[in-house]
Amino acid sequence: MTTPVLICDDSSFARKQMQRSIPDGWDVDISFAEHGQEALEMIRAGKADVMFLDLNMPIMDGYETMQIIKDEDLPTMVIVVSGDVQPEARARMLALGALEFIRKPTDNAKLIEILVQFGLYSGEASASKRAEDVEPTAKDSHTEKLDVYREMANVAMGKAGESLATLLGEFIDLPIPNVNLITNTELHMAIADIQRNESVSAVSQGFISAGINGEALVIFNDSNFGNMVKLLKYSDDKSSHSLELEALMDVSNILIGACLRALSEQLHCVFSHNHPIILGRHCDLDDILKTTTHRKEDMLAIEIAYSIKSQNINFDLLLLFPNKSIDLVFDKLVTSHY
Repeated sequence: MTTPVLICDDSSFARKQMQRSIPDGWDVDISFAEHGQEALEMIRAGKADVMFLDLNMPIMDGYETMQIIKDEDLPTMVIVVSGDVQPEARARMLALGALEFIRKPTDNAKLIEILVQFGLYSGEASASKRAEDVEPTAKDSHTEKLDVYREMANVAMGKAGESLATLLGEFIDLPIPNVNLITNTELHMAIADIQRNESVSAVSQGFISAGINGEALVIFNDSNFGNMVKLLKYSDDKSSHSLELEALMDVSNILIGACLRALSEQLHCVFSHNHPIILGRHCDLDDILKTTTHRKEDMLAIEIAYSIKSQNINFDLLLLFPNKSIDLVFDKLVTSHY
């Protein structure tokens, strides 16, 4: 008997990844949704006995979607597939009725384990024939390239958020990454979530591997330092200036370190990186951006606006890849999934 399966993710690249992981022997009819609102319509139409659901999506995210499924007792079994694997994210979705959680990018062995556990499938694990049916990502499509880069950032963002949540004991709100292919003069305009009228501090760290190089920046709103210092539980025997500097470096090391590890896993390379450098303290954003390594080149700019809403803390992780690295990043990501 054919099982209606729905893959709900705002990323076309992620939907294809998920589709390629579904075992050949599972008799399924696969449909797709780009956000929760569309998914709910398809569930009500009987197209989702099983749904693979992302968390971070526009229009309606995974949490909102799962709440409506629970409230309306809609007939679908939900497996969450997300880059956000914080313990609280998992607990919230399981409490709403999700069967289980899979970390992005999808692990075929983990998927089979879950399908067997819940009696959904018990055959061979191979998905080679399924993968052949997936339409390749167009290398000459600007939209599809941005989608691939965004999904790469989504996975890296989740790893960094998980590491920071573990350090701070707080839930980290994760956004949809802001991804742009831009000229150097457009960098300040591409960063949507940093307030121009506020003072910021920033740390930069360069990285390089296998022809790919880039720069990671953590940009911290200075008004957040007091709350962050409290969360980090530093001793009070240092000056406020020293405590702020320590907080800036600790948060930057966690975010950049976890993010680069996630990028390495996806690109199948190991990055070597420079020592972190303080780009500026208590200055405006444009002054910070003038000192970035790639300020003279066209670039891929990825902005991830983290927040800890319970503590009114906001900070940004910015990844910059120069023009000569952009296509190589795309080729490595696409090749590894076909």
